[in-house]
Amino acid sequence: MSMHLSAAIERFPIAGHFNIARGSKTEAVVVSVRLDQDGHIGRGECVPYARYDETLESVTAEINGLPGDITRQALYDLLPAGAARNAVDCALWDLEARRSSTSVAALASVSLPENIETAFTISLGTPDAMAEAAARAAHLPLLKIKLGAPGDAERLGAVRAAAPNTRLVVDANEGWHPDDLSVLLDICAHCRVELVEQPLPASADEALAEIDHPVPICADESVHALAGLEALVGRYDAINLKLDKTGGLTEALAVAARAEALGLSIMVGCMVSTSLSMLPARLLASQARWVDLDGPLLLEQDRPEGLIIERGTIAGGASALWGG
Repeated sequence: MSMHLSAAIERFPIAGHFNIARGSKTEAVVVSVRLDQDGHIGRGECVPYARYDETLESVTAEINGLPGDITRQALYDLLPAGAARNAVDCALWDLEARRSSTSVAALASVSLPENIETAFTISLGTPDAMAEAAARAAHLPLLKIKLGAPGDAERLGAVRAAAPNTRLVVDANEGWHPDDLSVLLDICAHCRVELVEQPLPASADEALAEIDHPVPICADESVHALAGLEALVGRYDAINLKLDKTGGLTEALAVAARAEALGLSIMVGCMVSTSLSMLPARLLASQARWVDLDGPLLLEQDRPEGLIIERGTIAGGASALWGG
């Protein structure tokens, strides 16, 4: 029986606001994919990324332009790394698992930890506002602090004072200047930050090879898929692996393996989206030093049968939503 592919745009209100250096949003807007074949359904989800000239319309058009009998190999020949390929790739994995009466983890020969600690994100705001948010979340194991604007030293100091015993990672979202980098990294080290994500613009990150790294530095916007991974060595200590950048689980698994071979640590990250995006990314957790899959926690309401996340820990069991 032939396979039917469909795509839909869905909106999920965010609980409050989500602020980073590049802007603010009040809802997560995703493109979901559904594959139907022989009574089985495979699902996937992606978030178009405006920074890479992706829109809801362009991603939906890419997906709807695919042939109905698409395979993973053909998909990688037809679409580049990006959001559209991610949603379809993950839906194909899900469909294959359901047709085979097994799990995607088994198909991919991946071990799934029983429990996975995830970061919880504190949005960019005033030092007082961020300190209040950090104090409310101080019982969680790991906080990810959004920075990237004037006053970051004060923000970080306020957060650390409000959550003195919580592990911290920082995401500057390309917002720091090379002239301030050494001072800000020293402040991060003083505040016991474990990782600093993308401090400089991807187009100007060569300065990272010329300075000390008192805190490990992680590439986000500077890394997408397999191509160009070797060029990060010497500039970065880790990479943030996001399926919307790699264009799906298939390439993400290959990127993780290559990063390990190059001596780069791994963070598994996400866009603000539902558990349908988190579940495929969760399969990379066993290879990751840091996991940042808190997307559903930022929403007013997740999809039914989504991830179980309690006190910053993701249960690693099976899910009826994706992957078996």
